[in-house]
Formats: sequence, C-alpha cells, structure tokens
Amino acid sequence: MKFIEIDREGYFKTGELRVSDQHYGHELMKNLRVTDKFEVYTESEGEKIIVQAFDEPFLVEQVFYKSGGTWKAQMPYDFVQSFQPENLTLDEWDRFHGRTEANIPFVFSRKAQAEFFNLLEKFTDTTITVAGKTFEVPAYFSEREDLDQSEFWTNIYKTEVPGWELEAPSPALVSSLPQLKLMKLRVLVLGCGTGNDAAFFAEHGHIVTAVDFSAEALSRAKKKYGQIKNLTFLEHDVFNLPKEWIESFDLIFEHTCFCAISPTRRNELVKIWRRLLAPGGNILGIFFVMPKSIGPPYGGSEWEIEQRLKKHFRFLYWTRTPNSPPERIGKELVVFSQKL
Repeated sequence: MKFIEIDREGYFKTGELRVSDQHYGHELMKNLRVTDKFEVYTESEGEKIIVQAFDEPFLVEQVFYKSGGTWKAQMPYDFVQSFQPENLTLDEWDRFHGRTEANIPFVFSRKAQAEFFNLLEKFTDTTITVAGKTFEVPAYFSEREDLDQSEFWTNIYKTEVPGWELEAPSPALVSSLPQLKLMKLRVLVLGCGTGNDAAFFAEHGHIVTAVDFSAEALSRAKKKYGQIKNLTFLEHDVFNLPKEWIESFDLIFEHTCFCAISPTRRNELVKIWRRLLAPGGNILGIFFVMPKSIGPPYGGSEWEIEQRLKKHFRFLYWTRTPNSPPERIGKELVVFSQKL
C-alpha cells in the first residue's frame, strides 16, 4: 500500500519533502477521491495512493465568483473546482467547510475566507446572502442527543456487532506500546467497550481502570477478562466521574471514545483527561482522522486534534499508523502527549 500526505498548507508531501512539481501535484489533485467509507485516495499512473491529509483533503487558497452565479475554489497546484455556497458549514473556529463539484471536502484558508466574505452581499454569524438569497450555515458536525444515553450504546451491543469491536486490542496500540517503553503505570481507559485494549495494558503489568457507559459492554468485558487481577471494570458516564479520581492516573488511553461522544463535548473531554491525570501524566490516543461529519463514529482532522489538545498537552509522538485494521487504513492517528 502506498501513502502520501497533504500538509497543513494543502500541498502533497512524500516523507519530509513537499511535492513541488506543479504538473504532478495537479494530477494528484485531479484524481483525488473520497469513498463512501471515507477513505481518501488519489491515483498516479494507474496506482492507488492513500491520502493522509492534515486538514480537509482540499485547502482552498482563493475564491472566485463568476457571472451567472458560479463559484470557484482554487487549491494548490492551480487546481480549480466549483462549489455551491448554500452547502457550506461552519466549524467551532468559524472556518467554512464544503464540498466541490466532485464531492471532495474542503476548508477555506484564512485568505480564501476573507475573499469569500468580500464577495458576499451580506452575512451574519449563521447566514450568508448570495444573489439575493439568504442561506443558513449549519454547524460542521451533525449533533445527536441520544449519544448521552447509556441505552443507545447498550442497544447496539444487543442488536448488532458494533463497528468498533475488533475482538482484540487495537493493532496501533499493540505496535505503539513497546516503542514507548513505559514503566508500570496507573492507566485509565474511558469507553472501554468489551475491554480488549484495557486487558492488553493489564497483561503488560499496568494497573488498569476501565470505564464504560453500557452495562452490556461491561458484562461482556468481565466475562472475557474478569480473571485479570490488575484490571477493574466500572460503569460510569465519562462526563460524571468520581471526584476522588482527580490526578489519580499516570496515563489515559483514548480509542473510540473521542469519536463517539457529541463533538460539542470534545473540549470538555480533553479537560477531563487533564484533570484526571497526575502531574506529568500522559495521554495515548488513537484518533479517527477522516472527513466524516455525521456519527457516530464522528471523524475529525489532525488540525482539529492539535487545536483541542495544544493548550493542555505537550506533544511527544504524533504519527499516522500503518498498523490498522483493513477498514481503518489511512484513518488512524496515534498521539502521545504529556500534561502541561
């Protein structure tokens, strides 16, 4: 499998080198596609290449408005596609997101966003007016109230095989943990599911507390791993944990919790991580990075994760993992960071 990155300025990068050949970059942009499974890829000379974008697949550098109502977005390598302004959304940082005529997700650069505002007839915090028509601009992530109910998660366990259930520890965890060479730690796993990751930590000598919202998930976890003495399973809402847990853990492991909660609560979750960690404690996270605004699981970007964590944590290790289940290849980011 071949991979290529898109950096924070929207340019292709191989290793540490940015693709500077304009023709080749344009070809990669032209061939870029997003599947219904949110896999991002391109092609060159008939070869499929998995794309790992720091932000959205397209970062718009300039915006143009043509007579007749046609809007154009220019990306790096002078690649241009049209888009419909009525389909734009806004993220928490007031950045416009959309999709091109080829259904490729994009985000405006600051320069492009300023140009866009100048071309509008009128705008408010939640609307834009174009050619006499006013459009609501919804939030980037589509919200769901039922995610805060334990019954929602229990029902999934009882009626289907959960999409997050690997029946084994995360391959990214299995490959990352030996590299970190961690001493014996007090580990907290939030949203532990049936306990596969928590058991892996415990089997490697750590004292593990594993938490889930679903009684059904915990029942299955205890049946599989209840015999492990240094592993405790507890039923809690991750947003209502015991006060005595403050600064009680050396490491918090994140995997499929961040992507499952309502995205409006992600900052709250990050603050909980920091509050529960002892001074100098660490987060080890495996995050889904894919252009998926409807969930669960919700996607996200490296850009977003960086924004949410940088005020509270110092990044020590940050990499896209090649060790993913087939359906997640190119979509998993491993982050190891220390509490500030």
